[in-house]
Amino acid sequence: MEFNAIGAKKALYKVGPALEDFLKRNGRSARSPIAYPELLRYEGLMPVRGADGRETLWSHVLFRPHEQAEIHARLVEAYQLLVADGRPIEHLSVAGVDLCPYGNSQPFRVKILNRINDNHDYFYVKRTDASRVYGLELEHLLSPYRMNYLVDGETLLEEHIIGVPGDTFIVDPSRFGGAVNMVRLSKEFVKFNERCFVRLLGDMRAYNFVVDVIHDLDQVQYRIRAIDLDQQSHEGRLRIYLPQFYKENLSYVRFAQQAIGLETARQYRIEERSLIRRRIKLAQETLDELLEVMASDEIAPAANAAQLAAELASHHRDPGFTACRGMGELLARHIQRCLLDEPRTVTA
Repeated sequence: MEFNAIGAKKALYKVGPALEDFLKRNGRSARSPIAYPELLRYEGLMPVRGADGRETLWSHVLFRPHEQAEIHARLVEAYQLLVADGRPIEHLSVAGVDLCPYGNSQPFRVKILNRINDNHDYFYVKRTDASRVYGLELEHLLSPYRMNYLVDGETLLEEHIIGVPGDTFIVDPSRFGGAVNMVRLSKEFVKFNERCFVRLLGDMRAYNFVVDVIHDLDQVQYRIRAIDLDQQSHEGRLRIYLPQFYKENLSYVRFAQQAIGLETARQYRIEERSLIRRRIKLAQETLDELLEVMASDEIAPAANAAQLAAELASHHRDPGFTACRGMGELLARHIQRCLLDEPRTVTA
């Protein structure tokens, strides 16, 4: 089995007028109390170390003392806007701000503390990228999970997604839920793999998704959720949109090979497509509107779209893909074909 990787770092795509109108009509647009560029005026950075003492990809942000109080107050307002429609929540403060300069959107991670009970939560302030906005909205419409985010020009506010990073979890799954239920974990990975393929979400390597472990009576359930949605309908190779083909996910693939057979995996794929059909019925108007906007938007190089059109035409045995203009039209036709046809194995 060959495993592929993403090449060059993806460029950011601006939110155009049509997408901006969509966001306003659907309650995804709001005036943020703080703009992303304002957080870039920090004084210094300190490495964040993990439980093993090694440096992570994150750094603590140090603001100038005379600016910190104001910045923290506005970050609390931004959190209230995201989770409570701007209504004030008492006793909140900022416990820390971290920056990951290596991500496409170069996110700031903000830790919000409730001073009464010491409970804390996180949210993110990121650079707006149209690809990620499409990815967030498609995740909201087509996955089992609701996505909470707001856009204000070049600033994206995004709620934290709870879970253990996929690469950390798979090293020793028993640490996070006791005895490992290999069948249920494999089933969830197959269903996650299918969701990514149907909606053309790429780069789902283990560190770009999280595993949520749920204890249910006498068994353990697993939920896998994408957290890096920047690679929505961007790459040209069809395999990019199937997590099973990444070397970083090889452990998950081996689990599935041991726990379930090909026929069982195919049944899970059929089940997930059925669930996606039901989700679409509940959000058909919004999805159609989003895909129409996406069809007129540029979110990938023309060469990528041309390559993907050719590979989708071969996979679905449908030459009509080659007439599609851009990623939006390709995605719309691909979703339609996936939900009409039986699942087929990608061999290209």
